[in-house]
Amino acid sequence: MKRVITYGTFDLLHYGHINLLKRAKEYGDYLIVALSTDEFNKNAKNKVCYFDYEKRKALLEAVRYVDLVIPEENWDQKRSDMHLYHIDTFVMGNDWEGKFDFLKDEGVDVVYLTRTPEISTTQIKLDLQEKEEKK
Repeated sequence: MKRVITYGTFDLLHYGHINLLKRAKEYGDYLIVALSTDEFNKNAKNKVCYFDYEKRKALLEAVRYVDLVIPEENWDQKRSDMHLYHIDTFVMGNDWEGKFDFLKDEGVDVVYLTRTPEISTTQIKLDLQEKEEKK
């Protein structure tokens, strides 16, 4: 069985996220999503999510391409996750291109997928803010 992993915050789950998950699953039989915890988002990424970790996790678990959701608690866990979960392929969006090539040293294929260009959580938040300001 080929195991694939991807990482992210997945706040305000949208069709760009679904596209990424579907394409990631095409690289193997079992897709693990490492979901950033609220604490990690706040302390390391300077992000505040609309949905808390448990709600984001429940949404991801409902997506048919996702087999397992695990917590991402820090930047450094990626190397140990490759061994702990016997990962064959690491997948991220191409905005991270080159940042995780060090995982190739762990015997893992590293793939950067093109993002869905017209959608992002950041853009959704900006659009909502703009609509609110026009009221």
